Amino acid sequence: MNTTESTIPGLATTVAAPAPDMEEIKQRQRVAWGAGDYGFVGTTLQIVGEALCEAVDLRAGSKVLDVAAGNGNCSLAAARRWCEVTSTDYVPSLLEDGRRRAEAERLSIRFQEADAEALPFPSDTFDAVLSSFGVMFTPDHAKAASELLRVCRAGGRIGLANWTPGGFIGRLFGLIGRYVPPPPALTPASRWGQEDYLVRLFGARNEVKTATRHFAFRYRSAEHWIDVFRTWYGPVHKLFSSLSPERQICLEQDLINLIDEFNRSGDSTVVIPGEYLEAVVVKQ
Repeated sequence: MNTTESTIPGLATTVAAPAPDMEEIKQRQRVAWGAGDYGFVGTTLQIVGEALCEAVDLRAGSKVLDVAAGNGNCSLAAARRWCEVTSTDYVPSLLEDGRRRAEAERLSIRFQEADAEALPFPSDTFDAVLSSFGVMFTPDHAKAASELLRVCRAGGRIGLANWTPGGFIGRLFGLIGRYVPPPPALTPASRWGQEDYLVRLFGARNEVKTATRHFAFRYRSAEHWIDVFRTWYGPVHKLFSSLSPERQICLEQDLINLIDEFNRSGDSTVVIPGEYLEAVVVKQ
């Protein structure tokens, strides 16, 4: 049996919870991220991949691994900096999307299907290992972090962009969890967006530096955001398809309320600052 911390503020007790079936969870995730077309939303996040490559101070010729790469934002950004890039994900359709983008820009990138918790590369292979809103969604956080460290050479850098629990996307996943609760023993993905947690995962002997950043979601209206995410963003797409028409109406209203809470446009459009934690881990 695993234990999970009580969610009641100030209560330090733990409660027993069944150990989650990690392989079953990963299979469900593959289905969710393969639903809709993540690339339609993912391309809007390209600026985060560019910023992350700058944060790790990439140098031309570096061997770079992009883990849980999605449609390749970090991969393309690194290739634009003349790096030797390997782009990995466990959803083949996302890799194919990244491959099409690379071909359109005439960028040389190697694409390979891989599980972030069992990377098929020798230890100490890469000068930099990157993941933008990707590895944070692995079920076994400790195993994924261990793999990132293993394949990174001593003196190399691991660059991460992770949504924070209190930011817009962190709150969105909390909202999704109210409609479809996650396995009780599963650590929330948004924990990767907290510095103390990353220090626990990576910081035993390694330097961990973090900075809070924001990505601006810009849409015509709240309804436009909902339409795009309902159609293309796998987790939201799957959630809507699993609900009755009545529950879908409730979900739409909850999403509108969440968007209104974060919207800073001051007009009829939507400008939502999506908070994320940018982290650079220097492997010792």
